[in-house]
Amino acid sequence: MNIQLVDAGVNLSNHQFDDRHQEVLQRASDAGVTQMLLIGCDLQSSQASLSLAKQFSQLSTAGVHPHDAKTADDRLEEQLISLSQHNEVVAIGECGLDYNRDFSPRDIQRTVFRRQLQLAEQLDMPVYLHERDASEDMLAILNEHKVRGVLHCFTGDETALQNYLALGLYIGVTGWVCDERRGEQLQALIPAIPLERLLIETDSPFLIPRNIRPKPKSRRNEPQNLPYICQQIADLKGCEFTDVAKHTTLNFQQLFTTKG
Repeated sequence: MNIQLVDAGVNLSNHQFDDRHQEVLQRASDAGVTQMLLIGCDLQSSQASLSLAKQFSQLSTAGVHPHDAKTADDRLEEQLISLSQHNEVVAIGECGLDYNRDFSPRDIQRTVFRRQLQLAEQLDMPVYLHERDASEDMLAILNEHKVRGVLHCFTGDETALQNYLALGLYIGVTGWVCDERRGEQLQALIPAIPLERLLIETDSPFLIPRNIRPKPKSRRNEPQNLPYICQQIADLKGCEFTDVAKHTTLNFQQLFTTKG
């Protein structure tokens, strides 16, 4: 069965993958994961993700995660513009708001988020969005801008979901949906996410699907585990694995077309 899957979120520059990049991508390819988006969470990881994307013919993002918003300085836009000039960089982010951890002060998170949204508008690029426990402020800020993109690793409630869909955003679903403990709310919402608005992502090396059998010895998640997420969504939607695979691959290509 030759089904192609696209992993819409991989932290390949994370230290857990040091000296393992080639084998990780080979295992992904063997599992049918033929393309992936490598995520930048700060300027350093954005540059590292770009380098890996160039090396392995993948795509990447460039941005500053809300956890790292406190590190952004006056040169942020200049630095992100420089990164975005590479064809491999197809989105601004990971950017957004995180009121769950509050690793950066909330006012700084909001300011840095707005700066990245303005830049994405200026560059006519999609955004790769992060939100935890901050949907009210997130939606208010998004409504100040003209945005297209994906709400990565969605874990919110039905109200937030409907509001994000109303903005035309894609919804990214991770292995959270495979978690019988934390994922119940998300599982219940999967039927409400149209296939035409869905992306699937592992968020490797985090959020390993808990439905992998036999249970893996390592807790390090990899893109090769994307089929478990795809199958879980298919089961919850009452559709075929191939339907989820086909739509999410097409959605990815429509949102993150290469430039140049």
